[in-house]
Amino acid sequence: MPTALSAYRWKKTWAISKSRRQIIIGTVLMLFIVYMLPFFFNHIEKRNGVALNDWLLARIPAYNVSVLIFAIIWSMILLILIRAIYKPSIYINYCWSLMFVCLARLACISIVPLNPPVGLIPLTDPLTGVFYGESLITKDLFFSGHTATLTLIVLCLERRNDKIIAAIATVVVAFLLLVQHIHYTIDILAAPIVTYLCYTFTHYFLKKQWIKQD
Repeated sequence: MPTALSAYRWKKTWAISKSRRQIIIGTVLMLFIVYMLPFFFNHIEKRNGVALNDWLLARIPAYNVSVLIFAIIWSMILLILIRAIYKPSIYINYCWSLMFVCLARLACISIVPLNPPVGLIPLTDPLTGVFYGESLITKDLFFSGHTATLTLIVLCLERRNDKIIAAIATVVVAFLLLVQHIHYTIDILAAPIVTYLCYTFTHYFLKKQWIKQD
């Protein structure tokens, strides 16, 4: 539960015009991207792509581990939300970084049309279904959004133990995604690299005086 200290920190952050605008604009833009995602995913699902010859994936038997994947992902999302309640800067960094990661992912998916891996078992999660619409989406491949989300959580968390836990969760989920044949190996490997670049760019972007202070 929020404490007096967390309420004070949010009040103090909100009083700074630049931070207040970053919170408002970042939240609005992120919500807009979330709103547009189902339209984008439904579009890319209709196009034809190429199937990769993935040496590693071909040697991993496919199993449905959806419950374990989402149990880990939502646990980590809950962790960073709790930390953000107590420190607004975590929310600002995560929100803006996630926005750039999403934009980078949409660009990569558009540029790199791929067909699903052989043996793909669809992920089932009623919570994330809102981002994909009613259709079954299997071609949102390069790069892995689940791996990117967890990598970003590792980067945005500040406590050492939190980072260790989130890093372990990222590695485990990355492996489980291969087990379920949701992604090609290259999708998994590219996600942390692109995410780190987006995170670094976000830090530079937020420090620039592009939002004039009062």
